[in-house]
Amino acid sequence: MKKNLLTTAITSCLAFYSFTALADGPEFYGHADLSITDSEKGYATQNQKDGTVLENNFSWIGVRGSETVSPYFDIIYQMEFGVENFDNSNKTFNARNTFLGVRSAAGTALVGRNDTVFKAAEGGFDLFGNTNADIDLLLAGQTRSADGISYYSPKIADLLSLNATYLMSDNYDQLDSNGNDIYSKDQMYALSATLGDKSFKTQNYYVAAAYNDGIENVEAYRGVAQVKFGDLILGALYQHSEHVDDKFSNLSGDTYFVNAAYLIGDLKLKMMYGKDDSGLGKYVSRYVGDQNNAGLEQVSDVDLQQFSLGADYRLSTKTMVYGHYTRFDGDLMLDGTLQDLDDNIFTVGLRVDF
Repeated sequence: MKKNLLTTAITSCLAFYSFTALADGPEFYGHADLSITDSEKGYATQNQKDGTVLENNFSWIGVRGSETVSPYFDIIYQMEFGVENFDNSNKTFNARNTFLGVRSAAGTALVGRNDTVFKAAEGGFDLFGNTNADIDLLLAGQTRSADGISYYSPKIADLLSLNATYLMSDNYDQLDSNGNDIYSKDQMYALSATLGDKSFKTQNYYVAAAYNDGIENVEAYRGVAQVKFGDLILGALYQHSEHVDDKFSNLSGDTYFVNAAYLIGDLKLKMMYGKDDSGLGKYVSRYVGDQNNAGLEQVSDVDLQQFSLGADYRLSTKTMVYGHYTRFDGDLMLDGTLQDLDDNIFTVGLRVDF
């Protein structure tokens, strides 16, 4: 039933777009991104399968636009859906950023589902984003959250932005079968400040600081910096993370990343190195979930490193081929037993934007 309703909503949106394509109205957009990957263990792949697999790297479609209702503000909207039916997951769509909002000289406010400002503080740092080398394999707090309100200030002196996300915490209460609280959050919010330009169009640097409290069960703070010297881009990210549930007080620590990219015409060469000892990224949770009768509360002494080396090549403004090699290297203690986290991943892919 849910799939039928969502399919109807998508069809209606596309039909609406077709009747207004010649007007100053909604924009239909999206991209398709598929890759072939070989992995020894599969904990980093999209479907967590080892061997040689086809990966759908968050392909999506969406409709977005705005409506001027006053000289002082516009109503803005977006409905975006991940497309799943490239593979055998038996799903057609999943939830992505979908919201209504108001845009004015005082800033922009959005209500609905959106990347938290903590996640968005990464800017353009994640050179391997949406693939099996994404920084979220090690890094916590990379959340697209629903039931939220986000505010983005206008750029102060064309440099500084102040941003906030607040989630309606009552929507996240966990209840048992009798309706009693198992776990309730008093507050769930994120704050960020960004300086410069993440796309390097108006400034050749980007700096961000962000704090997350309770969203995705994590308390964390991070700093991000990138700078562009001609065709060379250098970046660094640091984050400290702690699980907010006392049951998982063992999950706490630091995550570091450094990366570099070099542009040669339509070719981008890129590399990234990361290290984590918090155990709060996707790689550790997927590994532990694959072990019989194991839980994250049994994890200790995480020492995980990630190294990625790859290249993107633009065949046209909207079509790109890419490839990369990623090495995960490390171990952890699980219920007192040393566990190996090593994996080698090779990927080649094609992305088409529209």
